[in-house]
This record gives sequence, C-alpha cells and structure tokens, in this order.
Amino acid sequence: MENIHKIKQDMCDIGSRIYNRQFAAANDGNITVRISENEVLCTPTLHCKGFLKPDDISLVDMTGKQLSGRKKRSSEALLHLEIYKQRDDIRSVVHCHPPHATAFAIAREPIPQCILPEVEVFLGDVPITKYETPGGQAFADTIIPYVNRTNVMILANHGTVSYGETVEQAYWWTEILDSYCRMLMLAKQLGNVSFLNEEKSRELLDLKQKWGFADPRNTPDYEDCDICANDIFRDSWEDTGVERRAFPAPPPIKTSGDANSNGKPALPPGVDEAQLVKAITDEVIRQMGR
Repeated sequence: MENIHKIKQDMCDIGSRIYNRQFAAANDGNITVRISENEVLCTPTLHCKGFLKPDDISLVDMTGKQLSGRKKRSSEALLHLEIYKQRDDIRSVVHCHPPHATAFAIAREPIPQCILPEVEVFLGDVPITKYETPGGQAFADTIIPYVNRTNVMILANHGTVSYGETVEQAYWWTEILDSYCRMLMLAKQLGNVSFLNEEKSRELLDLKQKWGFADPRNTPDYEDCDICANDIFRDSWEDTGVERRAFPAPPPIKTSGDANSNGKPALPPGVDEAQLVKAITDEVIRQMGR
C-alpha cells in the first residue's frame, strides 16, 4: 500500500524546488499525484509552492470534485486530470512557469532540436499548445493532440506542464527544458547555434530507444523525416500561432531519398550529370577570360 504521507512530503519537496528555482512566483504552479484509479492528491490554490506542508494537500476525484483537505484544490486541476485520462502510465503531473521555457511560450517559438544530447534523449520534440484561458475544460483539452507523443509541453502564453511515473520524474522534464531554453538564449547572444549532423542525431535516437525512452522519430511514420526540423508537431503550428522567428530552421539533413547509390547528392529529374559539369566548367572558363 502506498504511503500517502510520504507522497505528500515528496510533493512539498518538489514545490520547494520549483519555488527556489524561480519556476513559480507567488502562488503560481500546481502539482498532482494519482494514488488510485479515482483519487488524485492535489496542491492548494492561492498557496506558495515553496512553503507547502503535507496537511495542505487535498484529495480530488477524477472529475475534479474535492474529497478531502482543509484547503481548496488548485483551480487548474482539470489540466492534470485530462493527462491522467489520456495516459494510464502517468502518476504525477507538474505545472509551473519556468521563465526561459515560458519565454518560448510567449514568443510561440518552437524549441530547436538536434543541439544538446541530453535534450534529444530525455525530451525530443516539445510541442506548444493552442492558447485557452487557464482553468476550464477547454484549457485542459489543449493537451490532447500531443499528450501521447511527449512527456513535456509548453502551454502557449502560460508556462509548462510535464508528467511522469513519479513526482520527481515529472519535475525533471521541466528542469531539463528550462535549462535548455536558457542555453539556447545564451548561445544566440554569442551569435551561433550549431546543430548535430544526421549521423550523430540518429546515434542519440538509438541510445534513447535502447534505454527505453519512446520517441516518435523512432517509429515508421517518421523513418525518413528531417529529424532536426521539428517534424513531429509542425503540422499544428498554423493553428497554434507557432512560427520560427528567433531560431531559423537547421540546414537540410540528408535522408535516404537525397543521394544516389554512390552516395552523391541526387540531381533533379532530367538533368544529366556530364552535361551539368561541362556547363559549369565552360562558364568558369568564360568568366576567367573576361
């Protein structure tokens, strides 16, 4: 049987870490842990997450109805409950407003891929949801198109939500994401963001699969995609207002259809290689003789 008091203590510890990392100002953020098929522990509303006590944690059912607790449950509990409904494997959800990741939420700038190994292994492509006013079911529903293909999301103009098998794991994804967003901003100020090539990126995806982390890019649906071009969630950008502005797309990565059997780049249909070489040579000689 689960030790409910110990779980509440763990939630308080994560709340303190969120507050100390400045991922939540004042009473921002909320944390839940699912303890049974119909019962979820939930942090209170209007309460600083840095100073939680186990007695502050309430108990709600899967409809959001509060079952016990001396303080009212979080006003954004429906977001957490929708994740649990969509993912049977999830036992904890963490929502907060880490400043660097939330900057991407405000700018609606997609998170670049194929740059930092840890991010490729632990996060992969990170979607940005459609904006809805926080608190209601419409807000909770914004996660549905993405929830089965990732363990962390950016909530447009709001913050982040991450989830896992434990409250510690759920928090990890947010910490990794915010650290990465900060690194991206610092690298941008230095003037350059270097991408990993296809070979090294696929090595990381192989490691990810070996270690038991799922990634849509390791499925047949994305076998020949440009793995560093945010292909997984790009079809949602128009609807969510996401657009590359600060971080341009990476250079094209070779796929199986980009080269011939000799490994040379494929020419457009109808173009003869010998004729092309001769034309280029003639033009170079002509220019040199001017």
